[in-house]
Amino acid sequence: MNTRLGRRWRLIPPARIPANTVAVRLKTHNRDAHALSGTTVRAFDGSFLLMKTFVTYKRGRAPVRFGASVLAVFAAFPVLAQGQSATLKEVVVSATRFDSDAASLPFGVSVITKDDIARAGVSTVNEAVVKLLGVPGRADFYGGGDYGLDLRGFGTTAGSNQVVIVDGIKVNEADLSGTRLAGIAINTVERIEVMRGSGSVLYGAGATGGVIVITTKAGRGVARQNSVDLYAATGSYGLNELRANATLASGGFSLDVAGNKRQTDNHRDNFKSTVDGQSVQAQWSNDWLRVGASHANDTLDTGLPGSLTAVQYETNPSQTTAANANKTGSIENTRDTLFANAELGAWQLGLDAGQRTKSLDSLNKGVSTYRYDIDASTLAVRAKHGLTLGQTRNALTLGHDQADWKRTTPGAYGSVSQQKSSAFYVQDEVTYASGTRLSAGYRSENIKQTDTFTAGTDQDQAAWELGLTQPISSAWSVFGRVGNSFRLANMDELGFTLPGAVLQPQTSRDLELGSRWKYTGGRVELRIYRSSLANELGYDPTVANANSWNGFGANVNFDPTLRQGLELEAQHDLSKTVGVQLNLGVREAKFTQGAHNGLTVPLVAGTTLSVRADWRPAPTHSVNAGVVWVSSQNVDFNNACTVPSYATVDARYAYQRRNVELSLGFSNLLDAKYYTQAFSCAVGVTNGIYPEAGRAVTAAMRVSF
Repeated sequence: MNTRLGRRWRLIPPARIPANTVAVRLKTHNRDAHALSGTTVRAFDGSFLLMKTFVTYKRGRAPVRFGASVLAVFAAFPVLAQGQSATLKEVVVSATRFDSDAASLPFGVSVITKDDIARAGVSTVNEAVVKLLGVPGRADFYGGGDYGLDLRGFGTTAGSNQVVIVDGIKVNEADLSGTRLAGIAINTVERIEVMRGSGSVLYGAGATGGVIVITTKAGRGVARQNSVDLYAATGSYGLNELRANATLASGGFSLDVAGNKRQTDNHRDNFKSTVDGQSVQAQWSNDWLRVGASHANDTLDTGLPGSLTAVQYETNPSQTTAANANKTGSIENTRDTLFANAELGAWQLGLDAGQRTKSLDSLNKGVSTYRYDIDASTLAVRAKHGLTLGQTRNALTLGHDQADWKRTTPGAYGSVSQQKSSAFYVQDEVTYASGTRLSAGYRSENIKQTDTFTAGTDQDQAAWELGLTQPISSAWSVFGRVGNSFRLANMDELGFTLPGAVLQPQTSRDLELGSRWKYTGGRVELRIYRSSLANELGYDPTVANANSWNGFGANVNFDPTLRQGLELEAQHDLSKTVGVQLNLGVREAKFTQGAHNGLTVPLVAGTTLSVRADWRPAPTHSVNAGVVWVSSQNVDFNNACTVPSYATVDARYAYQRRNVELSLGFSNLLDAKYYTQAFSCAVGVTNGIYPEAGRAVTAAMRVSF
């Protein structure tokens, strides 16, 4: 059941319901509670009542008792919590495939809301995750702002070790091309949820690092009312941007339309880009059913300036080379989805079906040099059953995922690659009267792969996890989980191996422990994690390979590797007008055996820190600013070259007058000279550099009706 309620509601177990209570059915098609003042309302699953009260509602939390050594890590939390009460609003997340209270989960989920996005003035999903959560980002080769995100230290293979979900649809590619998040119009996003650590039970292969769940305003299905939002901006590097979105609602029907266009010269020669996007979604709902369909399209046309040597970077980081002066590229994505959600007694049911295409074309002087077309379909069916026995609640989730991914590469050396997968999963959660919560999950997945030039594969893999959450007090809880995750070699990795080599599935044994503390005006969450990987998949440029043009380099199964670290998230209101947020990540990614034993995995930052502040000096004025610091990263397997550490500062001032907002934003305010992407090392010198932009200013106006 949904418990996303205001502070003036509390849960009443059936045994304690007054005899003269009047109960009415709760309209929960969008999982939000709509209750009439002064009326007791029965939850849709019939197991609890919601009763209005003037006592602050405090949720029960769920299970776990750790050993003394683990509790010692968090010993400071309960001391600080004495005399405090947890009065912050509850956070409900959908990363668990059904709405769940984030405070009861045995793992961490970070949430970015549409309000967070608006206050910071970010223009893409990638930028929001980097700036607001401090997740390391690495620039791609295109000009659309599509940074590669690395949740838990996987470096160049990060995109293959984390899952991306958009409105219930998995949008990962089965090759190394990456998922284009910057194509999702930021004005349509309702929230971004980042699930830390393995999500393999619920989301399957490639979720060892975590899951990024993006939900659009239409996809969330809330606040169905007539509205229009217009945005226009201009700024440095020839930036001009327009966004518009509108909702038309009548009765149970609503229609959402959105469009965006962004043009910029960017910060380098031959780096001009144009982004266009459109989306439309129609849906209908009543008190137990919500159904709908959507279509989205986005295109990117951009110059490709290529990388620079160390000398070129120091001389003029905005230049391109003669070889790249006429190179361009284009990417087009389309997404079509059908969805249905229903509430039938104690059951919640969901269905998401999607069809998407992606086309990429790289050109030199207008002549195509590389092209591919992707056609993918997905089907996800899920069900959740709630049961109450006395004061014990049980929630059973069942699901089936099916996907078909096909890539066609035309030309003389063209190929057709295809991957099909089918999976079933089950997860059960038990919450006791004390708040102790236990969970267990299992997934079985079959993956078939075929390619024109490689032998096909047909493999079965499984993932499992056990989780515990235990409240220590009304303000403090501890949690933990253990499990295993997996991924298979993608179609690109299968295509370039050592002679006769057969790549084995990558597996990981995952452990996470943490603690949460909520107090008046703030919250703190601390997590420690460890993932021990066997047969990790990746490209090793140092291995001898007779099939390679220079005799070296192949996709391999590495000897055992390790990922471990600490994550700290904190939010605190210094006053009614000033709030701060901190995200700290300390991580280690290293080889533990074999030829690279003891060395650090390339392009993994050991420490990242994001600090952000929001200040409202007056009702119509606001200032939002933040700093992101990223430590140095090794570029090569020998750890001889590095990407230097860097810090960036951004700030935004906004003035609101009725339905009009005027804003002035600054990115890289201190004009730091830095780069996030480099891929080669020569005699201790870092090369293959992709420079980042210097200081940029953006002036914008937003009008809402």
